[in-house]
Amino acid sequence: MTIANDVKDLELATGGRYRIDWAGQEMPVLKQIRERFAAEKPLDGLRISACLHVTTETANLMQTLQAGGADVVLTASNPLSTQDDVAASLVVNDEIPVYAIKGEDNETYYQHIHAALDHKPHITMDDGADLVGTIHKDRRELLDDIVGGTEETTTGVIRLRAMAKDGALEFPVIAVNDSATKHLFDNRYGTGQSTLDGIIRATNILLAGRVVVVAGYGWCSRGIAMRAAGLGANVIVTEINPLRALEAVMDGYRVLPMDEAAGIGDIFVTATGNTSVIDRQHFAAMKDGAIVCNSGHFNVEINLEALAELATGAPARVRPFVDAYTLGQRSIYVLGEGRLINLAAAEGHPASVMDMSFANQALGAEYMLRNMANLAAQVYTIPADVDKEIARLKLAAMGVSIDQLTDEQDAYLNQWQEGT
Repeated sequence: MTIANDVKDLELATGGRYRIDWAGQEMPVLKQIRERFAAEKPLDGLRISACLHVTTETANLMQTLQAGGADVVLTASNPLSTQDDVAASLVVNDEIPVYAIKGEDNETYYQHIHAALDHKPHITMDDGADLVGTIHKDRRELLDDIVGGTEETTTGVIRLRAMAKDGALEFPVIAVNDSATKHLFDNRYGTGQSTLDGIIRATNILLAGRVVVVAGYGWCSRGIAMRAAGLGANVIVTEINPLRALEAVMDGYRVLPMDEAAGIGDIFVTATGNTSVIDRQHFAAMKDGAIVCNSGHFNVEINLEALAELATGAPARVRPFVDAYTLGQRSIYVLGEGRLINLAAAEGHPASVMDMSFANQALGAEYMLRNMANLAAQVYTIPADVDKEIARLKLAAMGVSIDQLTDEQDAYLNQWQEGT
């Protein structure tokens, strides 16, 4: 049987299979869910269109959904995040249609989005809300069949909450990103490590002694700042939220407006989910050799149009994923075309942390199917007991035991009469 696809090269499938299996060894929680799904088939007959980063970890999620009985199609959620051997393996070895090619242009990217939607999904699975957005703008004929969706990342949740606030959201979506076992671990530890991995792979620079400016102090930025400091960098944080700025100060970082940090920093990393966080006036103030990259979902955080207008001539590709913009006697280096540096130049989050994130995705789809009759067109979070169960499974897989309340302790916590 020929499986529909648009991938770079199906001959890459063997290498992709090895890497998918390697990642699977680090995903014991998802493995346990897959074993249960295979026995119970809770997603039997369900059509799922997934728009996610096409990585080894995502492949393990697709296998889990398929084991649960789902009919799955996968497309990329970012033009530079696809691992081509993984895409090929899913088509050849798992018979899952995949539409994703690393480096695809914007037109191809949206052709792939529409190809995934041609699957007529019951559930959408997004990383950035591109499926949901495209359905609401261009493919409204699909709405009648849709039960709901799940959303992986902060940027997508922001978009979805804006839609819900405006009354534009037509079906319920579970904000997987808001689960504690996702944002506390994936965003902080996964993004922290993988962002610096991408920077180092792209540039081969030493971070020790450099001034690293981290835009934002949400969970992703916390992880980036923590890991940069751990490698000996001097970290400056920029923020718009006074509580997060105060937290950054109390965590030991210098906090400045970007207008002041621009002339000081050696390396700039954005992870805010907002637009033009690094703008024209910041490029004008940067020192020669400044390195700029983004770890937020969309490439709008760095105003590359303004940089191109300031520069003389087209940027030069001086290393893979490194573009040099010449501004008079200065050069500013942009990594990964301003897209997710951890996936553009590296392999994304380690599998062990995506284990929890994708456990949330799998259980989110199951929860959506079981509770669809009671869910309105709003943004929901996965119930706390599911979140805790994922944490329990992860601890068990790591060989970590924790205490349990005694009957006396449980009774004490559930009464009010006894005081000091």
